[in-house]
Amino acid sequence: MRFIDEYRREEDARKYLHAIERLVTRPWKIMEICGGQTHTLIKTGIDRLLPDAVTLVHGPGCPVCVTPLEQIDRAIAIARRSEVIFTSFGDMLRVPGSTADLLSVKAQGGDVRMVYSPLDAVKLAQAHGDRQVVFFAVGFETTAPGNAMAVWQARQLGLTNFSILCSHVLVPPAMEAILGSPDNAVQGFLAAGHVCTVMGYWEYEPIAAAYRVPIVVTGFEPLDLLQGIYMTLKALEEGRWGVENQYTRAVTRSGNAPAQRLLAQVFEVNDRAWRGIGVIPASGYRLRSEFAAFDAELRFGVTDVTAQESPHCIAGQILQGLVKPPECRAFGTLCTPEHPLGAPMVSSEGACAAYYQYERA
Repeated sequence: MRFIDEYRREEDARKYLHAIERLVTRPWKIMEICGGQTHTLIKTGIDRLLPDAVTLVHGPGCPVCVTPLEQIDRAIAIARRSEVIFTSFGDMLRVPGSTADLLSVKAQGGDVRMVYSPLDAVKLAQAHGDRQVVFFAVGFETTAPGNAMAVWQARQLGLTNFSILCSHVLVPPAMEAILGSPDNAVQGFLAAGHVCTVMGYWEYEPIAAAYRVPIVVTGFEPLDLLQGIYMTLKALEEGRWGVENQYTRAVTRSGNAPAQRLLAQVFEVNDRAWRGIGVIPASGYRLRSEFAAFDAELRFGVTDVTAQESPHCIAGQILQGLVKPPECRAFGTLCTPEHPLGAPMVSSEGACAAYYQYERA
């Protein structure tokens, strides 16, 4: 596979591993933000091939995993309504709410549909004028432009039967929350390349300066990650901080300006609750007042829904990099992909799912 195999060559990986081994002189702890990066690291065994002095911890980079329990319950309450066609990406359908998930709502007769784009949901609204179509808008800055475009297009089309359940979260405030925690032990970050493709990496520069940490924007293939780890460790060993860009084939400092303009037009920043972590100030998007007619929470009156996390699930600690999945007593016993207690066990980017799938108990 051209353009992919070149980032997976074993001989090149071994060169990076040898370079890292020669470089490291003391223990370091690095966090990868993106759940996709986590899965590559665990699947390929990179975390186990690194020197013992280098510890990789997994951050809150799975948007499905950090969607709070009450938001899942709101989605389920909306999806159960007879007049609603509830649409979502597939990775949200198995995420457990308090008593059910969206797939079980579908099994009970709810009209829950998997779509590949929020614009598919807009087309459904056009085709079913007698039904309310709701799209579950989950994700980091990566998916936000597509959801913003769906809302913008729905307004242009004059649709009154389309809305989104907005659950967008932002990466930089989460990084600041981790670095500002008294329990923090993270000394460097691998930043998520796809988020930076949209937003650039200028937002990370003040964070790196304030906390004196190196942040390396990194891709998702094995060699991307090894190079990103090497660059982070080199900065740590040399006592440097700042932002560097490993993922130059996709990311620029300024990012995608048209996408950022669309986001600013449709969304505004607000405080957002993260599953297992709590409310992080200015860490999410909500629809601006001029687009409030497309807010499913307001349309269906579910803003007051609350929920309580399972006492057996320590997803919040895992998402903050404080513990690893096998350290959870419920891992692989009370909590499995067939019977999950938390989203990290069922999401395609969840750390628990990665450890379970690749037998890393």
